[in-house]
Amino acid sequence: MGISKTEHFTEEQNELATLAKAIGHPARIAIIQHLIKVNSCICSDIVNELPLAQPTVSQHLKELKNAGLIKGNLEGNAICYCLDENGFEKIKNFFEIVNKHLENKNQCC
Repeated sequence: MGISKTEHFTEEQNELATLAKAIGHPARIAIIQHLIKVNSCICSDIVNELPLAQPTVSQHLKELKNAGLIKGNLEGNAICYCLDENGFEKIKNFFEIVNKHLENKNQCC
């Protein structure tokens, strides 16, 4: 695999790519959907919602947290997770730009 040369892209482009990569797995989409459904911070029931082993779920949670899409707070000996609105705001802004372009698009292709 070649070098990605991320230094040749803007900070915003690299950040959006990280966010997109983080949601690029169905287990992570399922985690996000579950957090939306329960509409509160959750500590342990994520593992019960997915057909994956606990270490695998933990790895997906770590990826989402590192990308800035979820937050985790230590409560006792458990980490409770909820959505991080900042990460989703960046995704929303990007797709709003894309949507405006599509609305005003001339038939060029």
